[in-house]
Amino acid sequence: MLFRQAIVLGGSVAGLVAARVLSDHAEQVLIIERDDLAALAAEPLSAAAARPGVPQGTQVHALLPSGLNQLERFFPGFIAEALAAGAIDPPPGTNRFYMDGELREDAPSGPAAQALISSRPFLEALIRRRVLGRANIRTVKGRAEGLLFDGEAVAGVRCEGADEPADFVVDATGRSSRLGDWLEAHDFPKPPMQRMGIKLNYATALFRRPADAAVWTCISIANPGPGKVARIAGFTPIEGDRWTMLVSGYNEDRPSRDPAEYRRRCVEDFPPEFGAVATTAEQVGEVITYHQADSRRRDFHRLRRFPARLVAAGDAVASFNPVYGQGMTSAMLHASALSEYLRGNPDLSRPATSYFRDVKVVVDAAWQISTMADLALPHVDGPYPKGYRAIQWASGLIFQASMRDQQVNQRVGQVTTMLAHPSALAEPRFLMRALAIGAGLSGAAAG
Repeated sequence: MLFRQAIVLGGSVAGLVAARVLSDHAEQVLIIERDDLAALAAEPLSAAAARPGVPQGTQVHALLPSGLNQLERFFPGFIAEALAAGAIDPPPGTNRFYMDGELREDAPSGPAAQALISSRPFLEALIRRRVLGRANIRTVKGRAEGLLFDGEAVAGVRCEGADEPADFVVDATGRSSRLGDWLEAHDFPKPPMQRMGIKLNYATALFRRPADAAVWTCISIANPGPGKVARIAGFTPIEGDRWTMLVSGYNEDRPSRDPAEYRRRCVEDFPPEFGAVATTAEQVGEVITYHQADSRRRDFHRLRRFPARLVAAGDAVASFNPVYGQGMTSAMLHASALSEYLRGNPDLSRPATSYFRDVKVVVDAAWQISTMADLALPHVDGPYPKGYRAIQWASGLIFQASMRDQQVNQRVGQVTTMLAHPSALAEPRFLMRALAIGAGLSGAAAG
């Protein structure tokens, strides 16, 4: 037990799991959130809907296997509870994955294939129930307006109406976090921010899923190239016998809310499974669009001076192109880093350097996976990492090899689902095998 009161700013997934971790180390944990979390927790799961504070909650979300492992760790029995409440684990043989229009012959197997699929509001509601069911966690509806300091350490949060004392504060307020401005107001440096403009455009619709559906999940990735337009689409089964299906485009390629235009895109731009759902299944509700201008990361680890008793988590640290499904899983891994820090007898008079060092590992991994793919888009102009051309060449051959070789496919699957760090793809024996297979396939295609 380290704290009398710890405060979490923000009640989304990142804030909820951070509060769960803090509850092991604080007499009381307070979550400050503009939405009324207590009222939401009292609603039935069947009424779970996207909160105003999570505008992207209407879109397709994925919890990668790495995040699922952490969720089960922090909330034992969560997977069984979620499945009993309506979450989906698709039956074997019902998944499809297309790369550049080609059906992938060997879908990922083993741990990387395990899934727990639901809508974002459903999953968040289950996590919220578990978190708020802990006796030492409470919530207050309000907005944080700044931090209180005692010398070089945070001592509380300035809120609407009243200040709240705190022995430790977690900023989980998302992409729009104002933590940098609050730090500057107290003469601390702002964390440097990296941005990559992606100009991503989504459109998502819900459909009734028949009980005899042969395909439950389908993902399609079309990479850019001569005469080709980069597009990603996917549909997944969710609670209530439904599918949630998204189509996406970049830059000026903008899916609209028009149902006819949405169906046309499904039929013309993606594999036949998408057109079949869009034209034969009953649509539920309206087409909902979403736009994300950039991926961004705040590099807290680079700061030479930072307050003690303060950390950031989730999108307040980094947010990525959401089509790769890394957001919620990264939040779970940030919570794991927070648990490691608090269990390590920390010196609370000093900044949480080891926490930010661990979070950097998570951010670097997710950033490398997503931005290497985004840098291939014709409208994205950097920033480019050192050795980008060589990395791009090797990555292309590895992914070609993964389409034909199960061993390569499994390793790539572990990396893309965040069960393994991208450095696993650079292990010499694996790399030689993957490059040899990829080069052979590339040569055969050219011939």
